[in-house]
Order: sequence, then C-alpha cells, then structure tokens
Amino acid sequence: MALKKGYKQMLEEAQAKIQTLSVDEAKAKLGQPDVLFVDIRDVRELEREGTIPGAFHATRGMLEFWVDPESPYFKPVFGEDKQFVLFCQSGWRSALTTSTLQDMGLTRVCHIAGGYRDWKQAGGPTAEVTKK
Repeated sequence: MALKKGYKQMLEEAQAKIQTLSVDEAKAKLGQPDVLFVDIRDVRELEREGTIPGAFHATRGMLEFWVDPESPYFKPVFGEDKQFVLFCQSGWRSALTTSTLQDMGLTRVCHIAGGYRDWKQAGGPTAEVTKK
C-alpha cells in the first residue's frame, strides 16, 4: 500500500510551520502564570515515566475536542489566555498536534523538541503520576 504522505513528510510539514522550544527554553517557561504545559501522552506513559510538574494531561485522541468551545467535550482551561506548551515522549506526536491546533486557530501553542525524553535527560524537573 502506498501512502500519499508518510509520517516523515507530515512531521517535516508540521515542523516548518510551528514553534519548537528547546528543552532549556521550555524549562525557563515552567512556572510562569501565563504558560500551561500539556502532556499529550497516554496515561500508561505518565504512570510509567512521570510528567512535568503542573502539566495538564490531555490525551492526543481527545485534544481537538477539548480545545473547541463548540464541542460538548470542551475543557475551559483551553479557553484561557495562556501559551500552551505541548509535549509527548519524543516530540513527534506533539509536533503534529501543535500543527493541528494551529490549524484550528490556537495561536499561542508550541511544543518541546525531543519531548519528555530529552526533558528528563537534561535534568528537567519531573513528578510521579499515581495510577488512578
């Protein structure tokens, strides 16, 4: 089966139009009142790996519905005047999701290069997530 676009092309296209923060740039934003870190990983990843302290968990599969005020699943946190810093494990899902949210009209959205993996390797603060 031949695809019109593979994941590599989709990532290239997304990365060409989105803002990507280095881990150091992201660490400098942690704790700022007008910034919200958004962890888009699966809950099992959070339980296994932990997360960035204070991050809001929004699985990638629901994010578009949670961001859209017209959706019955809208989460008011996404209506706040904040910069949303998305992250996943390696930066791929968050790049694609950042692009999608920009397409939806969110202007203050970016993601972390290298994701949570690079965040941890660079000594960024982490928090455990307990199983619910």
